[in-house]
Amino acid sequence: MASSTILSFLLFALLLALSRAVTFEIVNGCPFTVWPAAVPGGGRQLDQGQTWSLDVNPGTTGGRIWARTGCSFDGSGSGSCQTGDCGGLLKCEAYGSPPNTLAEFTLNQFSNLDFFDVSLVDGFNVPMEFGSCRAIRCSADINGQCPAELRTPGGCNNPCTVFKTDEYCCTSGSCGPTNYSEFFKSNCPDAYSYPKDDATSTFACPGGGDYKVIFCPSDGYPTRFGRIAVRFVIPRA
Repeated sequence: MASSTILSFLLFALLLALSRAVTFEIVNGCPFTVWPAAVPGGGRQLDQGQTWSLDVNPGTTGGRIWARTGCSFDGSGSGSCQTGDCGGLLKCEAYGSPPNTLAEFTLNQFSNLDFFDVSLVDGFNVPMEFGSCRAIRCSADINGQCPAELRTPGGCNNPCTVFKTDEYCCTSGSCGPTNYSEFFKSNCPDAYSYPKDDATSTFACPGGGDYKVIFCPSDGYPTRFGRIAVRFVIPRA
């Protein structure tokens, strides 16, 4: 009887942990204001050093968090941003316009794993660190080193946005690395550099853990959080 009671308690505790919302702590470490956006979650303004805590339901798929820059909004939350704009809304209801550095996540999937990545498939606007049991980082000066043909005010475009060809957009479902994706990969080895870059860019953590997103991370910030993260190949739409 005692062992059955203990087992029931452990199962209840596990189910409780898996059913609670996951908190994403979003930190602006940049020396300028950013307007973080999240789907799901909306968006807001963060001045330097400020933090936004966002709760996301377990089982969420296709989640994204990104920084918008050069924004101006009126009292009703309407306006525009130089990078990462989402239809002119302060509280985003859809994904942002390139270029923007992306934190992407899918929570509590098979084997109760979360899958997450930092993606440059939509280009780059601000450095980012993102993770739970492990943090992955893209903190290189990509804007300063951006190839001339990809440069745009406030960021570095992805080649699909500029050239709109299958080679760069992978519209046929089959594509490989290019000179441009290799530029992104050499600067940020853990980040997605083109749409089929799954094998080196998707990571997994046990479900139920909280996450942190840091825009413009400092070199002193720890890159491992104590639990185990693994690279994991997951199909990408």
